[in-house]
Amino acid sequence: GVAGCCAKTTTAPLDRVKILLQAHNHHYKHLGVFSTLCAVPKKEGYLGLYKGNGAMMIRIFPYGAIQFMAFDRYKKVIKKQLGISGHVHRLMAGSMAGITAVICTYPLDMVRVRLAFQVKGEHKYMGIIHAFKMIYTKEGGFTGFYRGLMPTVVGMAPYAGFSFFTFGTLKSIGLAQAPNLLGRPSLDNPDVLVLKTHVNLLCGGIAGAIAQTISYPLDVTRRRMQLGAVLPDSEKCLTMVQTLKYVYQQHGIRRGLYRGLSLNYIRCIPSQAVAFTTYELMKQFLHLN
Repeated sequence: GVAGCCAKTTTAPLDRVKILLQAHNHHYKHLGVFSTLCAVPKKEGYLGLYKGNGAMMIRIFPYGAIQFMAFDRYKKVIKKQLGISGHVHRLMAGSMAGITAVICTYPLDMVRVRLAFQVKGEHKYMGIIHAFKMIYTKEGGFTGFYRGLMPTVVGMAPYAGFSFFTFGTLKSIGLAQAPNLLGRPSLDNPDVLVLKTHVNLLCGGIAGAIAQTISYPLDVTRRRMQLGAVLPDSEKCLTMVQTLKYVYQQHGIRRGLYRGLSLNYIRCIPSQAVAFTTYELMKQFLHLN
């Protein structure tokens, strides 16, 4: 939970800009990544960069906690029950952990995206609770909170899978090949070797970059479906396939399916680096090694 909160707060302004660009908000759609980062504080003040971050924190603590805990549990189950070990069980456990965390916290993600997409002076939702009430009453009750779940689950499997897989593989190879150069004894258990902090950050960043590249078009699809009623072209984005087709036909690959990817690298690499590094440090702090 702490790992998730630290990671997301670090990159919250980039997250907000990404949502504004992905769904072509009419105030900022003509701008690029850096010009939007400059335009948001001018239009909405510096706190505008953190719009929706409260909902994000409420969501990310259980999300991070469930994901990291589920990863460790699934890894043990896959090893014991299925007899699968090595790199493959990391990939499988990571995918399953990501899907579990997403399903458990999806309504909070929906609310956070709606709040982050709003621009000052055009508020439809007054806060987290108001957004929950509005979505529930206006968009079909409980099912309204799960709009866009399918591309999220389909995208989360490779994203979380490759994220945990890449980090775990780099960590095990690094500690096996160059333990003195890259590793140090754990603070809570000198018998356990852990990566040095700067190496941890590097491995987490590489893991984030690879995972994002693979799953990004589904992230764009998810955001458009989540925004649903807020967008003028919402009736063309009712299913995952419809949305993918629509974005591709209207905007192409670079300006549509991969719009905001450069920002996502800037956002995701430090986010994943901080997440994995904080997780490893918290494990030592709580004597879990």
